[in-house]
Amino acid sequence: MKVAFAGTPEFASVALERLHAAGFTIPLVLTQPDRPAGRGMKLQASPVKQFAQAHGIPVVQPRSLRLDGKYPEEAQAARAALEAADADVLVVAAYGLILPQWVLDGVPSPREGRRWLGCLNIHASLLPRWRGAAPIHRAIEAGDAQTGVTIMQMDAGLDTGDMLLLEKLPIGARDTTATLHDKLAVLGGRLIVEALEIAACGGFKPVPQPSEGITYAHKIEKNEANIDWSLPVAEIERRIRAFDPFPAASTVAHGTPLKVWQAQVQTQEDAAAKGDAGRIRSIDDTGISVQCGSGVLRLTELQRPGGKRLPVADFLRGFPLEAGEVLGDKAAV
Repeated sequence: MKVAFAGTPEFASVALERLHAAGFTIPLVLTQPDRPAGRGMKLQASPVKQFAQAHGIPVVQPRSLRLDGKYPEEAQAARAALEAADADVLVVAAYGLILPQWVLDGVPSPREGRRWLGCLNIHASLLPRWRGAAPIHRAIEAGDAQTGVTIMQMDAGLDTGDMLLLEKLPIGARDTTATLHDKLAVLGGRLIVEALEIAACGGFKPVPQPSEGITYAHKIEKNEANIDWSLPVAEIERRIRAFDPFPAASTVAHGTPLKVWQAQVQTQEDAAAKGDAGRIRSIDDTGISVQCGSGVLRLTELQRPGGKRLPVADFLRGFPLEAGEVLGDKAAV
């Protein structure tokens, strides 16, 4: 089976690696154009491109796949590359571009008897919950007990296609987007290999998505990172985990923005505590206890601009705080 692949970040590169290790012929990889990254803002290849180049797989990087769009020459080049690849299926994982109908329908093939399997998407949620761009973040933020991976037959809608395989994964109490991402990437890599093996043995049994339980995982915006201390403590704690590693939950102290990487909900006795939202109730080497809209959150790992992520004891040596101070944009400078 010849498997073309479209993906960009680390989540996708894990799946590409598993497909390669399973022995599938991969004649072509589509990925996003190189982007500036790091302090020097030098152009950097995506993780998918890096893997493909290391294994001699041809790479195409169009800015759009729309033949009538802003970059028609690049779309035409991608179409020519897909025709030359003559793949049986296109596996898609966190690609970042919308697939137009000509991609979903498949390009013509000179091979007699080729059966086009379509475009199969590795989606990091239990569809139809959390369709869209940020399913891992939103599942943690919402307090979901479980998530998973759905292998989906793509159609023209936003993650609306029939489901081919689905496997659940519990969300741990300390899971962040970073840790859950890694678990789901491994699961997605395994499931797409299983899906293609099923296809090779006779085909899928597509299942339409339920019409109930649909939610959308909207893209994460940087302005969501600012901690609103008037919210309930459990909601703030989930957001801190959901926004690790991006955009990183943040607050303000002494006029300085601080990133909050780890925190814990205080004991049941403190959970109902009320007071000025954002006020520091107590400080010691194990944490900074902050009043929320209801309940108390204990901050245990922070970062100042230009610094490293530090346990609270180390952080306080370079950035002293005192009980009674108020954190947040409205704090006195």
